[in-house]
Amino acid sequence: MNSRFKAWRHNLAWTLPMVAVLAGCTGGDSSKPKTHALATYSSATWEALPAVSDNDLVAGFGSWRSACTRLKADPVWGGTCAASVNVQPTANDIRGFLKQNLDVYGLRAANDNPNGLITGYYEPVYPGSLTQTEEANIPVYGVPEDMIIVSLDSIYPELKGKRLRGRLEGRVLKPYDDAATIETNGVKAPVIAWLTDPMNLQFLQIQGSGRIQLDDGRQLRIGYADQNGHPYRPIGRWLVDQGELKKEDVTMGAISTWAKANPARIPELLGSNPSYVFFTRNPDSNEGPRGSLNVPLTAGYSAAVDRKVIPLGSLLWLSTTRPDGSALVRPVAAQDTGGAIAGEVRADLFWGTGEAAGQLAGDMKQQGQIWMLWPKGAALPQVPQVADTAKANP
Repeated sequence: MNSRFKAWRHNLAWTLPMVAVLAGCTGGDSSKPKTHALATYSSATWEALPAVSDNDLVAGFGSWRSACTRLKADPVWGGTCAASVNVQPTANDIRGFLKQNLDVYGLRAANDNPNGLITGYYEPVYPGSLTQTEEANIPVYGVPEDMIIVSLDSIYPELKGKRLRGRLEGRVLKPYDDAATIETNGVKAPVIAWLTDPMNLQFLQIQGSGRIQLDDGRQLRIGYADQNGHPYRPIGRWLVDQGELKKEDVTMGAISTWAKANPARIPELLGSNPSYVFFTRNPDSNEGPRGSLNVPLTAGYSAAVDRKVIPLGSLLWLSTTRPDGSALVRPVAAQDTGGAIAGEVRADLFWGTGEAAGQLAGDMKQQGQIWMLWPKGAALPQVPQVADTAKANP
């Protein structure tokens, strides 16, 4: 968000504008790769949905409805939100409302596969200080004073929401520093707080929001403000490439254990991910962190999604398992995004704040299915086309 690592959310390759220009000059090249829709929506009946408990139904609906303050003018969800105002928080009333107002669509990958990856995230709490000390010496930066942000959709509508980030050198806009450079040389930015462990900063950037536990007992809440424009590369993937971990063993816990055993290699590990997140201080509150819809996330019932496939504000029916293998079936609200959350059938479930939530989130790497509950009569989302993996015939 403003929570879940928006760092990765708003990434954009610096070559995109040139790619767009070149694409417009290729004419009728028969070797142009074939494309397919990133995802498809398969119409389903309400009876096809796996059963959920009454408690989960009420909680999931409540999570979705909490965002209606932001969706009241939305062309797709505004009417449904308005109609939901008088729905009583009982399972029977909610079921009746959903069936009357929404249709069911199963998400499918390009090969018509209904299965996808369901992961988890959380709001961490890390020790730190408002001033630099011998122990707390890892800066948490705000937005740099010299970083320039360029929106591209006025020229390239297909790049709506995408931005370039850089620094002016003379009259030339050049890419902003990558993470390794920032960690080595610092940056012209305010320091919000200081952490005691560089790995805590990395995990804070991945989660996109968190709390810093101060010595006087207070907790400082911080959230995503911006990102340096470089692509996100998972540090777990680097450990796999280095032969340090097996792919199936990559979790936050495993990464932390490796870092503690190899402190001299931490800069190398962190430098493998060029993306860097800048934060802002959030008001003190006991509510969940705010996601991309700018509403507090609900533990267990808010999810980050790929907005190219699932529009923010959507109500989803999720069927997956917990890390221990027990079933997890419930409605959840699409209220957040994340650059690492991309693909056809993909969701990242918010588990809450603190160590227990972090354990669940760190171990969550499950197969699952997603159904999208969509307002009756509303046009389905226009999903972008992506290139086929196989090369086009000459």
